[in-house]
Amino acid sequence: MNVRRCAVAAALAASVLAAAPAFAQSPPEATGKTPAQAPAKAPPKNYLDEALATGESTGVGYADESEKVDGPKTIAGTKSYQSPLPFFRDLKPWDANYKPPRTPDGKPDLQGVWSTASLTTMVRGGNGDKVGNELVIPHEKIDELVRGAAYTRAADASQKRTDPNAGVFTDKNAEAGYNAFWIDPGSEYAKVNDEWRSSWITSPANGVPPFSKAAMELRGERMANVKKNINTGPEIRPMGERCFISFGSQGGPPLNNAMYNNNLQIVQTPNAVMIDIEMNHDARIIKVSDKPGEGARPDAVRAWFGDSLGHWEGDTFVVVTRKFSESHRKMGAFPVSDEGQVTEWFKRVADDVIDYRFEVKDPVYYTQTWTGQIPLRRSQEHLFEYACHEGNYAMPGILRADAEGHDTAIESEGE
Repeated sequence: MNVRRCAVAAALAASVLAAAPAFAQSPPEATGKTPAQAPAKAPPKNYLDEALATGESTGVGYADESEKVDGPKTIAGTKSYQSPLPFFRDLKPWDANYKPPRTPDGKPDLQGVWSTASLTTMVRGGNGDKVGNELVIPHEKIDELVRGAAYTRAADASQKRTDPNAGVFTDKNAEAGYNAFWIDPGSEYAKVNDEWRSSWITSPANGVPPFSKAAMELRGERMANVKKNINTGPEIRPMGERCFISFGSQGGPPLNNAMYNNNLQIVQTPNAVMIDIEMNHDARIIKVSDKPGEGARPDAVRAWFGDSLGHWEGDTFVVVTRKFSESHRKMGAFPVSDEGQVTEWFKRVADDVIDYRFEVKDPVYYTQTWTGQIPLRRSQEHLFEYACHEGNYAMPGILRADAEGHDTAIESEGE
């Protein structure tokens, strides 16, 4: 991971955790004006504008600003690529009489590699995309919204040839480091049983987590601590930067998606279910029992993903998670207190779809219970190791610079 990209990884974590995260913006308030009456202005910059910055403003312009982009080209031929995921546009409405494959003990088989990749995000209007104020996107609006999505525009821009005589970047943008070649967020908004969705959150109706004052203070404290950290050793650096946890809280619970590594693998036995998250190979181990509370950890034992206990209700696998670690409360995108819990439902509704639903109930960090739904699509690919730490060249660079007395702030020396 090079220096610019390490900064992006840290910024991605920060954007998820900030009190007003850049890729989790709430929808703009209505102004009472029609679109024709509203003054034209550029949209506010968000995290992706910085992370995927291209063009003249970076100091490295395009060879030809007017160059038309037809999309990514493959060097291996036009028929060399086949998506490992079914496209949302090709998915049929769920069959209420669907019979899932079963494991030897008779339970629905949830095993395999599944994906949360999508332009749909946890919070409505994530990435600054203007998807409207409703959960369901009208079918006739989908093509327009896909073309205007931040990731789509970034993919188009990154296909333009840059000026070979431009030299190095001059914008001192510490958030930058990626172009669209390095990311894999998904290319479509998600479809849930023939409904296109603008957010994973289904309640409250505005598609935004109902953070309480305590949660906002907790998240603000987290960001303040990041900014005042001194590079005295690796232990002081953020956990995502140290490759311990998924930067975008993909492991949950609840599950989430981000700019890349949105795959997960489920391994299932009669007594336990494992969910292995591609991002930083986070692994959740869920104990399975028909007896409530059986197998729960002692209160003093706290794990990052909490204590997850699962049971079957018919063909639906239900998971209840409590007792999250202190680190999760301080670092996770969606903190859960000792008084709260996350409930998840996994139901296979087609050969290539698991209907994943969740509920977060916590009177400390949220003003109301909130819920969501994500269609997990089955992938034909294997889950490959995300060797984050092995490629983390930026960490020793940051620490060595500090040890040698250099000011690592970009404003000071332009690193």
